[in-house]
Amino acid sequence: MLLCVPDGEIAAAAAAVEAGPLVGHCSGATGLDVLAPHEALSLHPLMTVPTGAPPGRLTGAGCAIAGSTPRALAVAEALAARLGMRATTVADEDRVAYHAAASIASNFLVTLEGAAERLAATAGVDRAQLAPLVRAAIDDWAELGAAAALTGPIARGDDGTVRRQREAVAERTPDLLPLFDAMVDATRAVAAA
Repeated sequence: MLLCVPDGEIAAAAAAVEAGPLVGHCSGATGLDVLAPHEALSLHPLMTVPTGAPPGRLTGAGCAIAGSTPRALAVAEALAARLGMRATTVADEDRVAYHAAASIASNFLVTLEGAAERLAATAGVDRAQLAPLVRAAIDDWAELGAAAALTGPIARGDDGTVRRQREAVAERTPDLLPLFDAMVDATRAVAAA
């Protein structure tokens, strides 16, 4: 039985299951202890699944799996393979860091692109015009890694352009200034690596 409920409800849902079947959850940040006393497994797709996502979206995606017994782990591996996903065993003590990385890679990226979209709109540029740039940057990162994929004024050491960008953000979308400053600092660290 695979429980697909919010993290805070996993323990209660597991407690409602009579002893006997394997019990699993799909949480990325939760260990197997919440499923006790059941023989337990977990499978967390490393993929976004918004409402209305097309069938087959999980094919080729990574996933984090775990099992409280060799049999439970084998079932998690088999389920991942059946869904066309590439499984990686992630230990309970590593799950929160794994899930934080997934949130940065997906949720934070969407938030960052939303900020870029807002600022671009003040210059008459829409999201569709930014999308090819975003896709190319992601493809470059996937192929080359962060340091080698980095382009732009920070990578070039063009502090004057970065200052002028900051002024534009402060003028047009001042609520985004702390995010801009944090991203400049983080990008400088990548460039220095």
